[in-house]
Amino acid sequence: MASDIRLVLLCGTSFSGKSTVALSLAPRLSARIVSLDEINERRGLWGGDGIPAEEWIRTHELASDEVRGLLTSGTSVIVDDTSSPRFLRDGWRSLAASARARFSLIYVDVDHATIRRRRADNHVDPRRRDVADAVLDQHLAEFEPPQDDENAVRVESADDLQDLTI
Repeated sequence: MASDIRLVLLCGTSFSGKSTVALSLAPRLSARIVSLDEINERRGLWGGDGIPAEEWIRTHELASDEVRGLLTSGTSVIVDDTSSPRFLRDGWRSLAASARARFSLIYVDVDHATIRRRRADNHVDPRRRDVADAVLDQHLAEFEPPQDDENAVRVESADDLQDLTI
């Protein structure tokens, strides 16, 4: 297994801070960030409005192709996505193994009260798009956090990355 090439998968609910963690971690690992939100945006989709399952499947296919290409070219990757449910995390593990890259799972674990406060703060920032109440409620109710056997590194913010070795 190539020890210098890695796939780091971020996991956490909307508004947990995954993108901030990705931006903080990418320079340390000389990694590219692949954001499923950005792929959806290029496709004219916005997750905050709710996206049909078949469109999410296509977004994951596009992300997987992009990540596979980067890994096989020798570039480490950070995948910025909610990574719920577990079968998605297992799929990324398999992709890393097939590309002979090291795999790490980082779970950005933030309580629901903080998530809702951040969403409220988002309403006053015209640069950020909103997430519909029903979409956020369903997301929080159905989110599947990593289980103990997944060996996720739990962080609450990018500040927790200071002394983190992955």
